Amino acid sequence: MKRNIKFIQLLMLFSVAIMAFRYKPVVNSPVKQFSAAGFKMGVALYSFNQHSFKKSLEMADSCGVKYVEGFSFHKLGEGFGDITMDGLDKSKIALMKSMLRDRHLVMASMYAGGADNVEGWKKYFELAHELNLQYLVCEPGRKQWDMIDSLAGVYHIKIAIHDHVKPSPYWHPDSVLAIAKGHPNIGACADIGHWTNSGLDPVKCLKILEGHIIGLHLKDVDKAHNDVIPGNGIIDFAGIVKELKRQRFKGYIEVECEHNMENNTKDVKAAVDYVNRIASK
Repeated sequence: MKRNIKFIQLLMLFSVAIMAFRYKPVVNSPVKQFSAAGFKMGVALYSFNQHSFKKSLEMADSCGVKYVEGFSFHKLGEGFGDITMDGLDKSKIALMKSMLRDRHLVMASMYAGGADNVEGWKKYFELAHELNLQYLVCEPGRKQWDMIDSLAGVYHIKIAIHDHVKPSPYWHPDSVLAIAKGHPNIGACADIGHWTNSGLDPVKCLKILEGHIIGLHLKDVDKAHNDVIPGNGIIDFAGIVKELKRQRFKGYIEVECEHNMENNTKDVKAAVDYVNRIASK
């Protein structure tokens, strides 16, 4: 009799396990996308900088991406009061993580505005650690290279140097290579739009930085340096995707849209779909 009871109990447990495996919760958001080449597709929340953090996540979610990149000077708004991202305390960090979970989004990186000392940089790394970020995007001063590389090693969070447009000190990929030499925790955030506006060929720039690219800001520009939907400008996206495939790049690609700022979700979604179409060929 005891054996029969145990058998029935095991059968019930097995049935529950099967139901749990087959059950798929209903999610209103679109399927989170990787590209056909395995790129981790996301959006830089700077694209939605006119909106609250909550609204920006809603907009990112509607684009079908899985990853987002925060920025330290984002005025977070609803639920956060007047603080910016770099002013988060423990309770607000918990709220931010909860909002991300609710949207099934992952914040992998954050643009960190300038800090001038160890305490300032430690604050960024502590925040990144609490948010489980993979890397910080920044433009540090030359005297800070050794310090931030050491902190990156301690916190196990990489640094991706952002190549802002000329005359930024990091406008050319050679400048990033100069930092990466002797600094194993520092790599590149490759902004193909800024490279193009600085008169550089982004495909050649990617080749120069092979092995050092942590993340990529994806955008397109026209001959007058205006930000446009990818595929409508002058950047060779087929060449970009081909080169990233050659490098077996598996890092993060964050769409950064700097036009139609009040409501540009259709433009961001179009950028994601465009890259996926090219990558699938």
